[in-house]
Amino acid sequence: MESPDRRWPRRSAPRPQSPNRGADPRMVVTGDPHSDRPRHWVLSPGPRLSRPAWQAGTCLPQEDLRWAMAAVVEGPEAKETAAEDRARLAMKAADAEPGAVSFLAGNCLNLNLYPGGCVRLLHLCAQQPSPLLQVEFLQLSTQENPGLLENTLAQVPWSQLRLRSLVLKGGQSRGALGACLQGTLTTLPAGLSGLACLVHLDLSFNSLETLPACVPKLHGLGTLLLSYNHLSELPETLSALPTLTFLAVTHNRLQKLPTALGALAALQRLDLSENLLDTLPPEIGGLSNLSELNLASNRLRSLPASLAGLQSLQLLVLHSNLLTSVPTGLAQLPLLTRLDLRDNQLRNLPPELLDAACVRLQGNPLGKASPDPPNSPGIPQDLEMPTLFLTSDVDSFPVTPQGCCVTLACGVRLQFPAGATLDPVTIHYRLWLPEPSLVFLGPHDSLLSGVLELWPHGVAFQQDVSLWLLFVPPRARRCHEVVVRTRSEDSWRDLETHLEEEAPKRLWARCQVPHFSWFLVVLRPVSNTCLVPPEGTLLCSSGHPEVRVIFPPGATDEPCHVSMQVVRMAIRELRALLGEPEAAVSPLLCLTQQGPAGFLCPVTVQLPLPPGVTGFSLDRSRLHLLYRAPPAATWDDITGQVALELTHLYARFKVTHFSWYWLWYTTKNCVGGLARKAWERLRLHQVNLIALQRRRDPEQVLLQCLPQNKVDATLRRLLERYRGPEPSDTVEMFEGEKFFAAFERGIEVDADRPDCTEGRICFVFYSHLKNVKEVYITTSLDREAQAVRGQVSFYRGSVPEEVPQEAEAARQRKVADALWMATLPIKLPRLRGSLGHRQGPGSSLVPLNLGDAETGFLTQSNLLSVARRLGPDWPAVALHLGLPYHELECIRHKFRDDLDGQIRHMLFSWAERQAGQLGAVGRLVQALEQSDRQDVADEVRAVLELGRHKYQDSIRRMGLAREDPALPDGSVHSP
Repeated sequence: MESPDRRWPRRSAPRPQSPNRGADPRMVVTGDPHSDRPRHWVLSPGPRLSRPAWQAGTCLPQEDLRWAMAAVVEGPEAKETAAEDRARLAMKAADAEPGAVSFLAGNCLNLNLYPGGCVRLLHLCAQQPSPLLQVEFLQLSTQENPGLLENTLAQVPWSQLRLRSLVLKGGQSRGALGACLQGTLTTLPAGLSGLACLVHLDLSFNSLETLPACVPKLHGLGTLLLSYNHLSELPETLSALPTLTFLAVTHNRLQKLPTALGALAALQRLDLSENLLDTLPPEIGGLSNLSELNLASNRLRSLPASLAGLQSLQLLVLHSNLLTSVPTGLAQLPLLTRLDLRDNQLRNLPPELLDAACVRLQGNPLGKASPDPPNSPGIPQDLEMPTLFLTSDVDSFPVTPQGCCVTLACGVRLQFPAGATLDPVTIHYRLWLPEPSLVFLGPHDSLLSGVLELWPHGVAFQQDVSLWLLFVPPRARRCHEVVVRTRSEDSWRDLETHLEEEAPKRLWARCQVPHFSWFLVVLRPVSNTCLVPPEGTLLCSSGHPEVRVIFPPGATDEPCHVSMQVVRMAIRELRALLGEPEAAVSPLLCLTQQGPAGFLCPVTVQLPLPPGVTGFSLDRSRLHLLYRAPPAATWDDITGQVALELTHLYARFKVTHFSWYWLWYTTKNCVGGLARKAWERLRLHQVNLIALQRRRDPEQVLLQCLPQNKVDATLRRLLERYRGPEPSDTVEMFEGEKFFAAFERGIEVDADRPDCTEGRICFVFYSHLKNVKEVYITTSLDREAQAVRGQVSFYRGSVPEEVPQEAEAARQRKVADALWMATLPIKLPRLRGSLGHRQGPGSSLVPLNLGDAETGFLTQSNLLSVARRLGPDWPAVALHLGLPYHELECIRHKFRDDLDGQIRHMLFSWAERQAGQLGAVGRLVQALEQSDRQDVADEVRAVLELGRHKYQDSIRRMGLAREDPALPDGSVHSP
């Protein structure tokens, strides 16, 4: 037995003396030993207990009770020493009694339920041979003195142990409110990485702020539990755990996840609930074996589309976040049995998820309108940067000096850093449909997005604003690059752009903007730029290193910016165009400069010789250097005007002005005209035109211009809902070229559209965008007698007042023409109404009259008038009419680019279901009023009142009304 001085260091109070030690009474300590309230010592005879947990009110021998009382009297300054004494007390009790609890049972060592686990572990380490060598499962409480815990873990010979499971956790005791108390563990010794056999590590309920460096070195780890700590991030080295199958990091302070998380290919269960996550890395979609994912109670506002790639996922828990949208692809996960989306901010949801039995949606504002964003700059702001999510009915938002993050309804993101504006300012935005007046494209550029306008224009920010634009992934990017293009004053320029991939088919273009204007995403040939100093420099093409421009000293007296673009033409296309099997061309070179129009001395340009041609075997009479000066479209042969220096592989020449240069090798003499045709061929796209009619509504026509390689896939997708003739023959079109569709032979467009003139629909072709429009058509011909067989023809150019006669003549001859492109048949089937009524224009329903004679009718013509005036308010009207939310989403999906079609389909499908029901017209009027469309409701009331008067006049004329003396003159009762 140790001496009292060693057992109680720094003791200031005398040890309490027992008046009757021989009787060995039992005494129970009650109350909190660290509280200021009085303690009660209760005598309790009985057998000695083997578990000396005196703080919980356990009976202690009187000798040991004196030590406990002394610790209580001394207060907190002896707390650490008292903890060690309690540990030794536990060891004494366990060793002295034959019936004591055994800590070591076979290959399991349980030291987490009893105080003094660290002292016990040190005791076992000191024994020879050490009993720890046979232990495979070790549990140790970390609710110990921090210094003692650290010292104990440092002295354990981890590399000699064969542990398979290690549990170092707190939480065994509870606080005054019943919460589990966390342990004092803040780090782990580096030697713990020597546990080569460890597969299970539990560090829950501790005080870890960073993951210990030794953990990622446990390469055989299968389970890692880190819940209830203070972790704010996880290291990228987590990817060094290739066998990890279960990772739990709940109830921490995680704000972001490492991208390396996606490298844990074996991971099956991932629990990240109760953290501070607001985004997820797209790499999370690489967890191919993940079956359970819990992200509940975070701050997530959106999810990466890559989640749809988790093909093994069975359980996805996302409740209690801030989600406003979820990827549609989640509905396609084959093994998903539960998707918990409760208590989020979801107002819209894909119909595939709305109808799924495995989805939980309680607590979401589905179908409700979003609240307006704050528009008063004086509203107090949170300490954190505010985040705004705008709906489609909001076109402006406030920005204060505090900054904010904004997500627009069109998918655009902006981040205003703190201090970007000195005063509050309101930003407006609009997404324009692309057209040549708003889109500036170079000869070899392609448009990848719509046109975003942000204003006030030209307002300079104190700090650059970050802008993210969604764009269509280009089909091929070899020797091309994606850039954001903006208009600055009267010119366009390209911004430095970084690409961010959220999913394989969801890409963002990010740039920094100093002021607001118009923005669009463009695919262009790779542009290499440099600043030419007076000392001279060398500019090389990154995609074609053999193309170079050498600036000698003195070429410029002031530094100027120059840029280079290189475009390659396939030899097969050239030879097919020329009909010459040996023809060849070099890459097409475009050189531009900023500043003076020319250089002070000649600049040397180097081009590779055309493929198959060398400087020793070529016929110089067949070599032609061509030059083009924009805006002219002609190519001039300048071979005789420059001195061509030929080597084995290259041709060099000197110029003083920059423009377009092209080296040809051909037997043809008039090369300029052939070069113009070849250059056009480089910029032309092979397309097909289609015209399809909806199966359930033949008066709805889909018109689309498709690149040739997309026709088959698009038709397979559309033919379930549409039918129509075969696509047109292949047509060649330029990027940004205008064309129009004209309905002919009795077919007309049944709506006033901004893109329609006299029944002709305007299009602009962009190869990467959807060139599709859906229109309703009608006819003035009699459809009761027979079907109407019309047609739609496609012509080049802007919509004219009348189709040119030469274009019509070319259509009749069915030959290619500069204007006419194709004609496709359109058929409106014969009407088969039982009463022989004509079908109202624009409606595919059987003849209907909504309402009754006494309250008034609404005909199809009246409903069409209502539909034309609803505009973007139609979803609110539909919800007030009682249409389910998933039906609205289906309508939006089916009529994606046709607002008029959405409104008509909603209104007429509802009217068809209401046929023969009383009060239908009243419900429509009430829905209009509830949707704040009092103007349309008043119009409907006027129509109904007119109808009632006509009905009453007719029955009066027929003598069917009887007079009622109680009514004013002229008033009648209807039978």
